[in-house]
Amino acid sequence: MDGQQIYPESITGKGSRFAPGGSVLDHAFGKSDPYTLGVEEEYMLLDAETFDLVQHIDTVLAAVAGHELEPVINAELMQSVLEIATPVCHTTGEVAEQLRKIRGYVCGVARDQGLRVGSAGTHPFSLFERQRITARDRYRSLVDQMQYVARRELIFGMHIHIAVDDPDKAIQVVNGLLPHIAPLLALSASSPFWRGEPTGLRSSRQMIFAAFPRSGPPPRFTSYADYAEVVGQLEKTGCIADYTHIWWDIRLHPRLGTIEVRICDAVTRLEHVVAIVAYCQALVKLLSERFDRGEEIPSYHRILTTENKWLAGRYGLEAPLMDLATGRRNRVAVAQLIRRTLKEIEPHARELGSDRELEAIEEILRNGNGADRQLRVFNANRDIVEVVSEIADATEVAADLQPAK
Repeated sequence: MDGQQIYPESITGKGSRFAPGGSVLDHAFGKSDPYTLGVEEEYMLLDAETFDLVQHIDTVLAAVAGHELEPVINAELMQSVLEIATPVCHTTGEVAEQLRKIRGYVCGVARDQGLRVGSAGTHPFSLFERQRITARDRYRSLVDQMQYVARRELIFGMHIHIAVDDPDKAIQVVNGLLPHIAPLLALSASSPFWRGEPTGLRSSRQMIFAAFPRSGPPPRFTSYADYAEVVGQLEKTGCIADYTHIWWDIRLHPRLGTIEVRICDAVTRLEHVVAIVAYCQALVKLLSERFDRGEEIPSYHRILTTENKWLAGRYGLEAPLMDLATGRRNRVAVAQLIRRTLKEIEPHARELGSDRELEAIEEILRNGNGADRQLRVFNANRDIVEVVSEIADATEVAADLQPAK
């Protein structure tokens, strides 16, 4: 990131401020200040009365045309999905300010059009069969390639970009982040419903997205050259157009010079978004400094991190995870692992000026994640429409709703 805005690429590689294609060895690591941030969020477009998804992305894009925020508001694969991206931010406080501004504007525009906006990992009752694909060649091509796997991809995520100043360092930091995939999923999980039914999962989104090729935890690479050789083989053989068609839970974004954390469900409450961003930023700083000191950054076999990820998606904040760092034979509560990590990263968060924003992680642990809140609303009256109404209300309240100008 070099001070320009991040234009989200999502699953299609769209909107990059870099030219498509080119060698993956070309990169922007070190071309900007380390630890700068960018956040992408995918929102649901909702009918204001029924709270079902509506196919009105073109209506919203027409309404924002000419506004200063138009460049950060984009279409997605389905016409009921809206995607936003922040400019590059140096602090989590800037992230909060930008997301409040963007969320508020988008929610105000939606209100003016008789719509609502919601942020969560899945829509609790809408059906993917009723969604229309956005009329752009790249989306039609994706559906033609992926078929049913793409057509059912009615899910919503949050992606966090963090700049790193060296490509080999970025590889090792990603390796070090692998055991944190499960805790990040547990903190952000907000998709306990699918097609009108409680699934018994805290993140149905992760289970749906698992059908995509080149998804899940990334493999452990030894160096940037190792990574570039593998990705280059996929590109040269035509399996992928470029590396943005690799959809790992955490991936390098060489043309932006960032690590992109993609594991998180879309998060409803703004203060929780910012807390998770602060958590990721401080973790990257911790691991980067270990690399700079020449310390070994532990990494673990993919089957172990994948198992923990499954447990987090199934049980959320109640997940009993393997404690990979200590190798204990008994599993421990994910909340215990998160609190241990908080102690490790708090000094780094203070140095980054994000210790206040990080405090909301403890609030998530005490009061539950988005999935827990949705299930509490549902269990009160068994009314799934009420669940979506609460998602929309909480998304707007967090955004400090502003009327469209």
